Amino acid sequence: MQQQRLRILTFNIAHGRGLAPIQGLTLRRKLRTNLRRIARLILKLSPDIVALQEIDQHSRWAGNFDQLEYLRMHTGYPHAVFGINNHREGLLNLSYGNAFLSKLPVLDWESRAFGTRRVGEKGFLYAEFDCGGGGRLPLLNMHLHYRSRVRRFRQIEQVMDYVAAKHFDCGAQWALLPIVCGDLNNAAHLPDATAQLLRYFSLHGHYSLHPQGGFTFPSALPSRGLDFIFLPPGCAEVRCEIVPSYLSDHRPVWVDFALARNQVS
Repeated sequence: MQQQRLRILTFNIAHGRGLAPIQGLTLRRKLRTNLRRIARLILKLSPDIVALQEIDQHSRWAGNFDQLEYLRMHTGYPHAVFGINNHREGLLNLSYGNAFLSKLPVLDWESRAFGTRRVGEKGFLYAEFDCGGGGRLPLLNMHLHYRSRVRRFRQIEQVMDYVAAKHFDCGAQWALLPIVCGDLNNAAHLPDATAQLLRYFSLHGHYSLHPQGGFTFPSALPSRGLDFIFLPPGCAEVRCEIVPSYLSDHRPVWVDFALARNQVS
């Protein structure tokens, strides 16, 4: 049976500020320098799809430029999708959220904010990618609340409802269930959102959670695992790595895996 090998990278880039504590105090020139370093890291790791969190489209506190387009230009990736969770106009304008960079064409996508706040709102971005031969790779990229466990549970309820309507309850025969990734802002071993999501997805097949050990935050001296990728049944020969990097307060995580052609067709 013919197999296709894919690599996915998830990375909270912290508005491009690097290890600086506040993006609003970081010079535009420094932001661009750090984004070029992130672009070089992406090229080195060569993922097929990059899932980004805390990325700005046009925000005064982050240089007032499109960070996704800047990364796309410096990586040469042909496809990009922006999911804006926060939007505010005026003198203190901002626009930011989640995004995808991809070597694979995007067939369909949708962005959902969890609430209506104009600053600090989290959300998720869903997209389906063309794997060739009519195959679709569904991928959901999320960012959960950093402080409130109650809010995280409310947010994953929205994710579960969305995935259920899209994949589990619609009667369609999906060859591959969605891959889910992002900054979940809680550890997998705690009775929190990550563990609850894994239990939910495992009801629909043998999902696995990656990384299965190690820490991603803070990047300088990691002590917590906050960034994860959920892989559905059909993903085999999985490899995963937390990348030693100081380009954000989070360390990026990649997985690569083999898919049988009938899993994506």
